[in-house]
Amino acid sequence: MRKLTYYIAVSIDGFIGDPSGDGTAFLSFVDEEFLAFMKAEYPEALPTHGRRPLGIDDLENRRFDTIIQGRASYDLVLKGGITSPYAHLRQYVVSRSIKESPDPAVEIVSGDVVAKVRELKAEEGGFGIYLCGGADLAGQLVDEIDELIIKTYPLVLGSGMPMFAADFALAEFALESVRTFGNGVLVRKYDRKP
Repeated sequence: MRKLTYYIAVSIDGFIGDPSGDGTAFLSFVDEEFLAFMKAEYPEALPTHGRRPLGIDDLENRRFDTIIQGRASYDLVLKGGITSPYAHLRQYVVSRSIKESPDPAVEIVSGDVVAKVRELKAEEGGFGIYLCGGADLAGQLVDEIDELIIKTYPLVLGSGMPMFAADFALAEFALESVRTFGNGVLVRKYDRKP
């Protein structure tokens, strides 16, 4: 069974972006050390359009071959004229409002997203599924998430978009690793407790 991994950037106070979902404040912490980590450990989480300017468009996927993201996350790149932000992955966008995909490489999921994720998890293969966000989608899929990789940036936003937009419910995860960086970023990896 393939894993669903929520790989997400958050502030110290648990927000993935400002109230509109904009997380560009986190980009100022991507220094040489942290970029080297992302290239080595999670290269497929770097959007295709951002790889070439960084000189890393030849990276091979290491952990994921599929991405699923919410409409709001996808809208952020659509506004920039990018229709296939993760061309190096199989791409799914969950949306009830987008009726037709603007790109043949992006499949729109408008029905039961939990059923779709279970279908993807049941596929053969060693690569996992990258849950890119946002909060609403993560809230819908919280019971399907097998692994959390939380990049905590040394910022307090005060308010904004939470990691999960969901009703109160306990989901327990076990801490597997913690890595710290000179820029103040902390990366924690958790696995779902059985």
